[in-house]
Amino acid sequence: QLQLVESGGGVVQPGRSLRLSCAASGLAFEGYPIGWFRQAPGRGREGIAHIDSDDGSTDYATSVKGRFTISRDNAKSTVYLQMNDLKPEDTAVYYCAAKTWGGAWYQDGAYDYWGQGTRVVVSS
Repeated sequence: QLQLVESGGGVVQPGRSLRLSCAASGLAFEGYPIGWFRQAPGRGREGIAHIDSDDGSTDYATSVKGRFTISRDNAKSTVYLQMNDLKPEDTAVYYCAAKTWGGAWYQDGAYDYWGQGTRVVVSS
């Protein structure tokens, strides 16, 4: 089993930044691609960022590209999501997940291990 724990959420004003962390324990973390997803109130879960395990290549949803940056530190078994220029529409619960199946990175069915989520509220 791989356990994932997100942290770093909070309430921020539009235009400000937050950095989310996803700390892993259990199985060999470095072998898993990791994705960040979010779920806004009344909406489905959206894949927003992904980082590969082999070469560290990254993918982003159009909604966050240029504002969010995903990175990983395998020595610390942690993946980060740096979120800049936050907007009210970024308000959501943010989840990290480990990808264990084939399929597109933004499909939540490709991920077996999930954290409990951390809430981000962007409001003036």
